[in-house]
Amino acid sequence: MTPESKLTSLGITLPQPTAPLANYVPVKRSGTTLYVSGQLPLADGKLLAEGKTGAEVSPELAATCARQCIINALAAIRGEIGTLDRIFQIVKLTGFVASAPGFTGQPAVVNGASDFLVEVFGDAGRHARSAVGVSELPRNAPVEIELIAELK
Repeated sequence: MTPESKLTSLGITLPQPTAPLANYVPVKRSGTTLYVSGQLPLADGKLLAEGKTGAEVSPELAATCARQCIINALAAIRGEIGTLDRIFQIVKLTGFVASAPGFTGQPAVVNGASDFLVEVFGDAGRHARSAVGVSELPRNAPVEIELIAELK
């Protein structure tokens, strides 16, 4: 099953790519490598949640936010290359989790993104990654995800 057909079977329609919030591009291509700028958990122009994970945002909701970040990253990729079926593999994911003091569950939160990539791309979705706790993110988002992918 191709990534595009997998999204269809999951009932997922990718949104229009989100416009950058500052002076950058959503996706930068270098040869066969795509670098996707950090994506927030926006749906219909609004954050799915606001605040720190482990305080205002539960780890489960933050994982849902991480999944939405990946949906937005895939939308940005499709906007750049036309179809996700041109992806050879997901290389690296970096997840930033706005964390309350003492919260150490960043890896479980970022699994919301990682698990979805494997669901859509199969083994080609398995990737290297970092899950980093941070004090603040843009717009008071609980999660931000950036991605590196390789084209066929």
